[in-house]
Amino acid sequence: MRAGEWPSLRQLLRQGRSNTSGCLWLLLLAPCTWFASVPLVVGYSFARSARNRAHRLFPRHGHRAVNDRHVTRVQKVRAWTAAAMSLLLLGVYGKPEDVAEVQEQYMMRLAVTPPLLLLSAPVVIAVLFRWASGERRSAMRASVRAALRSAGVYVGAVTALPLLGGAIILLGRNRSPSAGVSEPAPWLILAAALPLVWLLFFIGFSTGPAIRTGFNTAGVHAALPALLTGTLVWEFAVISLVAGGLPPGPPVIQALAVVGGPASVTAVVWWEIRRLRTRFGVTLRA
Repeated sequence: MRAGEWPSLRQLLRQGRSNTSGCLWLLLLAPCTWFASVPLVVGYSFARSARNRAHRLFPRHGHRAVNDRHVTRVQKVRAWTAAAMSLLLLGVYGKPEDVAEVQEQYMMRLAVTPPLLLLSAPVVIAVLFRWASGERRSAMRASVRAALRSAGVYVGAVTALPLLGGAIILLGRNRSPSAGVSEPAPWLILAAALPLVWLLFFIGFSTGPAIRTGFNTAGVHAALPALLTGTLVWEFAVISLVAGGLPPGPPVIQALAVVGGPASVTAVVWWEIRRLRTRFGVTLRA
């Protein structure tokens, strides 16, 4: 269920029919259970459809054009070390209000990451186009168009979500009979609610892969994911500093906490690009 494709509803019912007793089937077919089973069935169908569409648009393993296990291992070690240092800093110098602030910053990063990535990726791609040779630019244009299409689909889904929600709210309001406007038919509200449910599943399943793949920009240039990571981490440092201020602790600890995370990520990014150049022949400049 996590890695592969979800089975279809027919396959689930076929597997469940062979493992379900006749008494349970009588209970499931009772009208009183339809109110619980029908939303589950419809919800699973929508979730499966949205998940398949999201993973076709943003492949789960499309965030690296070159799979280097050593780089992946170092990235995981750096990430776990940063998490441990953050918890240690919070436990030694933190106050109860600092814990709430950390949670707020985490939710803020989840909300800010997609638009920030959409704004930063064109700038980094433009720099790569400036550095690349003419032959390399022509090969990069097709991948850039594919990335723009996938980003456009994601932005369209996020934009349509509040529009559908507003339409449902407007349709669900009781109209005054004296105004001569009748109440909306239930099928109109249902027709707007079903796409809204599908979009919620689609955005939920596509946001993580879209961020990891940089909206499919890994196909543009092998070094682009690393460059985007190095750019975003400094942008997040500035945003966190402006929104939440300095972390707790003495001035030296505060300075190290603010600069240490982005600096360590930048060091890993530089090492990754160096390995791409020396071991896989990936160049940034013509």
